[in-house]
Amino acid sequence: VAKAVGRLRVVSLLEGVSFLVLLTCSVIKRTADNATGVHIMGPVHAVFFILYVILALDVRTKLSWDGMTTTKVLVASAIPFAPFFVERWLRTQENAAAPARTKTDLWRVGNRCPS
Repeated sequence: VAKAVGRLRVVSLLEGVSFLVLLTCSVIKRTADNATGVHIMGPVHAVFFILYVILALDVRTKLSWDGMTTTKVLVASAIPFAPFFVERWLRTQENAAAPARTKTDLWRVGNRCPS
């Protein structure tokens, strides 16, 4: 579960950055009549957006999110800067989903005997 949340966190950041870059390219397109940035960033952002939706639905099933939580996470992808807040919230979800390690577990990981 923690790996799925971690993947969504990374894609959330990438989607948020690509959205802001695309918005900047859109302003340049309108003001400087240069559409190159939009032609490049449009498909890049589309890929990150689609990954975001797929991963959000995957994490929804793994963490048993209700409909409202899922809706908020999905709507956040359409609001500038909101994916950064989602990523921060997902960090708390990732920490809650990670299994707690005891001193004994840490000792076993560091001192494995060859089999």
